[in-house]
Amino acid sequence: MTSTKYILALDEGTTSCRAIVFSAAGRVQSVAQQEIRQIYPQPGAVEHDPEEIWNRQLAVAREALQKAGIGADQVAAIGITNQRETTVLWERSSGRTVGNAIVWQSRVSAPICDRLKAQGLEKTFRDKTGLVIDAYFSGTKIKHLLDQTPGLRNLAERGEILFGTIDTYLLWRLSGGKLHITDVSNASRTLLFNIQTLQWDDELLKLLNIPKKMLPEVRPNSEVYGQTAPELFGHPIPLSGAAGDQQAAMFGQACFQSGSAKNTYGTGCFMLLNTGPFAIPSRHGLLTTIGWQIGKQVTYCLEGSVFIAGAAVQWLRDELQIIKSSDEIEALAREVPDNGGVYFVPALVGLGAPYWDSQARGTIMGLSRGSGRAHLARAALEAMAYQTRDILEAMQDDAGIKLQTLKVDGGASANNLLLQFQADILGTSVQRPVVQETTALGAAYLAGLAVGYWKDQSEIVSNWALDREFQPDLSAAARDQLYGTWQRAVERSRGWLDT
Repeated sequence: MTSTKYILALDEGTTSCRAIVFSAAGRVQSVAQQEIRQIYPQPGAVEHDPEEIWNRQLAVAREALQKAGIGADQVAAIGITNQRETTVLWERSSGRTVGNAIVWQSRVSAPICDRLKAQGLEKTFRDKTGLVIDAYFSGTKIKHLLDQTPGLRNLAERGEILFGTIDTYLLWRLSGGKLHITDVSNASRTLLFNIQTLQWDDELLKLLNIPKKMLPEVRPNSEVYGQTAPELFGHPIPLSGAAGDQQAAMFGQACFQSGSAKNTYGTGCFMLLNTGPFAIPSRHGLLTTIGWQIGKQVTYCLEGSVFIAGAAVQWLRDELQIIKSSDEIEALAREVPDNGGVYFVPALVGLGAPYWDSQARGTIMGLSRGSGRAHLARAALEAMAYQTRDILEAMQDDAGIKLQTLKVDGGASANNLLLQFQADILGTSVQRPVVQETTALGAAYLAGLAVGYWKDQSEIVSNWALDREFQPDLSAAARDQLYGTWQRAVERSRGWLDT
């Protein structure tokens, strides 16, 4: 392609809508971003306004093109990446949404999950989907909405109500209602998709009483799906790539080899390990998920999901108000040489992998008269690293490998104190790339490959460049002592709502 062509990536995350224009070298040309409101109608419930998401995502897409000084005719393709599991229902005829989107963090469908577990269905769901039964995933959110909204299930059975994760909703809106599709990575996070057959599973749909007519068509991650409605950007643009945010970050990090891994520090914290063409079942509460499908080739991953990572820093900012902005956290944490014995388990919406304890709640342990703001800031950062080790321990045992290097990305990866502690507590090197916008970059790569903007994955590998590598600088004894105390703190946070 000529150098005048670019790729536009739309990155709809949990806290913001972003749009980034990338060059053929995989470098950022422009960025536009707007935050989205977090709606908390009751304890444990988290919602977003889908109309707000659409309006802000469209606005930042237009702004990013304007900042880059390019027109829609210079955009070779659009790739989409999104907060996964977040559930939107809307009317087929009007496009009007049925209430707010239920966010992946929301625990509103936990009672449904408890009933499914009581029926002994965990193995059925895990064998087919690679997932655990948890309110995190879309399927029980759909059931919750159908159960709670009078008449909605009848409308859905008549094909008048559509379901989508955020990728599906954006593709519907971008195409002017012509596309009702999702990709395999997002489909694999619904509790409804058989990751071996690559089909919506009739047995699981029946167990959750969800009409199949609601569901989008499932497509590979990199192919031309359609194009934008001409009036949106003044010129139609191919829509040719989509992936859930963590899979997109994995692709953007060029983790194409089996055994390679990345960790993203965002609102939550997500580690993925490439297991190649094999869907490896986990014995330790990890998820087996689809990384991506290109053509007929499917790449699987093991994943560990931490619900609260960067969101703990937001909590310190917004609720405790010990910092004014999130980027102050590193300087504050550096005011003390260590955590002073303070451990913060940020189980603010329960614990994810490898515990899957929806009854856990946040705890701050080890406080003394000398504990201050800086100790709490440091404990919040260290919690991200400890939770990552929780996942890595399980991952290495499941896959039978010892990780040599961990690639990292996400907002908190700019924090040198965090990454050094991460290397220390893992005992492995941590690599941060030059381009840290790896989630959006992965979506761009998937879209660009589909239209020939990049010729193959080897070209993507050559684009990856190291910014800084962090080597462990802590004795094994010190590492194990710190981690052991963390594990004790986690145990005290677990099952809190049961007591």
